[in-house]
This record gives sequence, structure tokens and C-alpha cells, in this order.
Amino acid sequence: MSQPVGKLLLFGATGDLAQRMLLPSLYGLHADGLLPEGLTITGTARSDHDDAGYRDFAAKALDEFLPADRKDDSAVGAFLERINYQPLDASKTEGFAALAEKLGDISGGLAIFLSTAPWLFGPTIKGLESAGLAGNNVRIGLEKPLGRDLQSSREINDIVASAFPEDRTFRIDHYLGKETVQNILALRFGNSLFEPVWNAQGIDHVQITISETVGLEGRAGFYDDTGALRDMVQNHMLQLLALIAMEPPARFDGTAIRDEKVKVLRSLRKMKPAEVPNLTVTGQYGAGASKGEIVKGYVEELEKPSNTETFVAIKAHVDNWRWQGVPFYLRTGKRLAERRSEIVVQFKPVPHSIFSERGGLLHANTLVIRLQPEEYIRLLVMAKQPGLDRDGIRLREVPLNLALDHEFAGTRRRIAYERLLLDLIEGDPTLFVRRDEVEAQWEWVDGIRAGWEANDVHPKPYASGSWGPSAGIALTERDGVTWNE
Repeated sequence: MSQPVGKLLLFGATGDLAQRMLLPSLYGLHADGLLPEGLTITGTARSDHDDAGYRDFAAKALDEFLPADRKDDSAVGAFLERINYQPLDASKTEGFAALAEKLGDISGGLAIFLSTAPWLFGPTIKGLESAGLAGNNVRIGLEKPLGRDLQSSREINDIVASAFPEDRTFRIDHYLGKETVQNILALRFGNSLFEPVWNAQGIDHVQITISETVGLEGRAGFYDDTGALRDMVQNHMLQLLALIAMEPPARFDGTAIRDEKVKVLRSLRKMKPAEVPNLTVTGQYGAGASKGEIVKGYVEELEKPSNTETFVAIKAHVDNWRWQGVPFYLRTGKRLAERRSEIVVQFKPVPHSIFSERGGLLHANTLVIRLQPEEYIRLLVMAKQPGLDRDGIRLREVPLNLALDHEFAGTRRRIAYERLLLDLIEGDPTLFVRRDEVEAQWEWVDGIRAGWEANDVHPKPYASGSWGPSAGIALTERDGVTWNE
């Protein structure tokens, strides 16, 4: 791990991400004494603030988005003293000299968090180079989207690599900052119970679901040009799949963990165009009821016709010794019945039931890893119901629960960006995504999109508040599998 830097530079400092996540996260780190002593935070965006104006802006964001129990006037005041601001049009190189002057001496190291439109990556990198803000003591964090396909992703990565080598480039997937996601590694590699059966001999299938109840929520332009496959599957869902399927790394460090993840991503079975319609389902939400309210359909919200998918379900395979023949079912969508992010590992049944002659019905064990809104790990096991069993033994499926909110009640639950920002400041790459991972993800996703185009696939309609089109249910049902709902 590198040394902590002395300065942090935030691009997009007046955007929604900065208000909701970045400023509250940085404040949380400050309030808990985790930011390096003397670290200054400089925000930059096109908005015309001075230092005092941006501090007022930041104070309002903290007031709106911080939980009540985290608000402390003295801590907020001390945090705001760390903050400066420099207006900048990142599309014009000449503005970067003033930004460098505002930052001052960066010999103590500089970390940059870049949250801008993809078309600004090139001008921004050139501007940073021109102003001497891309030296050996500067590292850069990149917020998605990093391209629309493999080709555009390579172009962006090449632009970044021209100024920042891989060991100073931190690609952000905020799901990797979630406690429960990191607990996947602890669960698998910190316990001897699971690893012996964590393979095709012990596991029947895996389900990964990221469902949302919201619609466009002000992201119409971005989302209609992106769709569910690019927005969720290409990054978050494939990263979760890689963590579930990876081989044990030799040690807990950025190189070893990411080496094993990329092996999984390269082992994803490529879909031939003719196979894509049978292995994927796309959908687009129509009008319906969500959280007790009548809501519009996608095209009504968008106010124009669109072929963009708001739902996708996929049957994937990892072609290696550990996972041969085990399907991985992925499902994500907007305006679904429930907000939920979870991984379900369905184990195979016991090879022989000794209870069947006396009426005992066995269910195969199921492991549920819930990421949000609750955070828990639940293992469903069979247990005997109390009684004298005169009419035969009765078994029932019961949960063994590790509810993180309960078990670690004395520990504050952190925003994912708190960990990621601190790791960027300290130079720990473990929870960031390497270039070869990103490109392996895009290569697989591009194959699906090519299959949709070759077969003229159009999204199937589904009612808001449902679990997506019926074809999404049929995708698993024809294998004898039911989505965990």
C-alpha cells in the first residue's frame, strides 16, 4: 500500500453523487479521525463558487443527507475548513493552470476523484498533464461509466494510461465497498465449513439479483443510452459473480484478489448469437403500482419511444473445473416488486434421505447473502420439529442468521464510499477494479448485445411492481429452478 496523500481533488464536486455520497462520506471519515492530519479537499466543477460559497453548498448537502445522529456542529465546522473550491470548465485546457495554483504544493501527494461525463475524460487527463497534476505522486479514482462497450472502454483506458499507470489508477465499483460484499471473502476463506462444497459437486446453482423499485429518477438521458445490461450487469453483477466463483487467493492483497477475479471473468462462457435469445431475457416496465402508488411506464416517463431494456435476466456459466455445469442466474431491473440486492447459493440435496419413508421432506440447504436494504447472511438448514413423532418424524427448514446490524450493533454502518475514498487516499487498490477485469466484463457483455442485435430482440413489457416479464421466470423454471422471492 502507498503512503496517504496530503490533498484530495474532487471533480464533479457540485453533482448529485458529491452531495449524496462523497461529502457525507468524507465528513464521516473526518469525524472519526480517519483522514490524514492536514488533508485538504479541493472541489471543482463548472459552477461559479468561491471557497465560502462552496462551503455553504457542502454544509447544505451535509444537513440534507447526513443521518441526524451523525450531525455535530463542531465536527462539521472543522470539516468545512478542509474544503476549498476552484471553478473549472474541464473541456478547456487553459483552466487547469488556475486549478494547479489553487492546489498549491502537491509534493505530499495528490488523489483525484474523477466523476465526469465520459467524453470529458480525454480533455481532463490532458488538462491535468498540462498543469503538472499527473506526476508520480498523483493517483486517480475513476467513477463509472467507463465506456459503452469494449472498444470505447479501451479508448478511455488508453487515455488514462497515457498519464496514470495501472498502479496509480483506481476504478471504482461502489458495490465493492459494501460490508456484506467484503464479507463474501470472509465467509468463503475464513471458514472451513464452505470451501469443501463450494464447487460443482456441492452447489446446484447460484442466483444474483439486484432489483430496484425506482424508475428513471432524473437519469433519463443517461439511462436510455445505457440500459440495464450496461448499467448493472457489466459492473456490479459480474463483480459479485467473480467474488462468489473465484479461487482462493494466496493472500489478501489487491494483486492476488484481482488476479483470481479476472480468471473467473475470462472463464465466462461466451454466448453465440443464436444462443442469446434462449439464455437471456430483456424487459421494459410499463405502467403499474409501485410502493402503493400508480406510476407511469418507461416510455411515458421518457416521453419518446425506446427499445432500451429496463430488465435483464441471464443464464451464465463459468467454464472451469470448479464450476462446470453450474448455472449462474443473473437478474436486475427497475420498477420491480421490491428493492433488493442478494446472492443465493443453492446447494445440492443430500445423496440419500433416511427420512422419506416416515414422511420427512428434505429441502436442500440454501445460503442467502443479502446486500441491501438489510445486510445479513442466512443459511437455511433442516431441523426436526419438536414432538413425539408417533406419525413420523417432521422436519422443517429453519434459518441460521448472521444479521450484521445485530451482531455488530456497536459498530457504525458505513457508506460504501467511505471505505473507497479512504482506500484511494491511502493507496490501497484491493477493492478497485483493474483494467483487465473491466475489459473481460465488456467482452462478455458485448457478446450478449451482439446476439440481441442479430436476433432483433426487443424488450418484453412488464407491469411496474411485478418481478419482470414472465419470460424471466421461465428462464429458470425450465431448469426446475425458482427465483428466490
